[in-house]
Amino acid sequence: MKTYIMQAIRLTLVLTVLLCLIYPVIISFAGKLSKGEGNGETITVNGKVVGYANIGQKFDKPQYFWGRPSAVNYNAAGSAGSNKGPSNPDYLKEVSNRIDTLLKYHPYLKKGDIPAEMVTASGSGLDPDISPEAAKIQIRRVAANRKLNEQQVTELVARHTENPLFGLFGPPKINVLKLNVALDELKK
Repeated sequence: MKTYIMQAIRLTLVLTVLLCLIYPVIISFAGKLSKGEGNGETITVNGKVVGYANIGQKFDKPQYFWGRPSAVNYNAAGSAGSNKGPSNPDYLKEVSNRIDTLLKYHPYLKKGDIPAEMVTASGSGLDPDISPEAAKIQIRRVAANRKLNEQQVTELVARHTENPLFGLFGPPKINVLKLNVALDELKK
């Protein structure tokens, strides 16, 4: 019995050193090599930080592209999904309201044209990206509200479309904050 207790103590000490000291140092070092040096990739405009590239923000004005809805009202301190399933009446009402809002601002769309991501929150509630399809349905609204040529806005969307990693991993995506910052710079 004494042998097992000593083995358990040694294993605990080894794992404590490994997982509480060595592993965090390695992860911290790896973070320093990434964009933002482990502090997150910030987006700046005129020297002022306007947001983080990996945290979704609320854009609800008609002259901006809208991102995915958030289950946590874009509160980065409380990342979470809604945990409501498709049979939950509150969830169905929420999705229905989002569809109605989209159709109000995009009268040229039919219900079936709306990508699901535009009416459902992501698992984290803070998804910063939308699909090219979600951006394309908004081009006409954004161009009209900014009095821009639709072709200009379409080209901007195309320039901000990020392809899958190595052409294999993940879908194409567009960072909404970066796209909206570039949209503001079009006016200058």
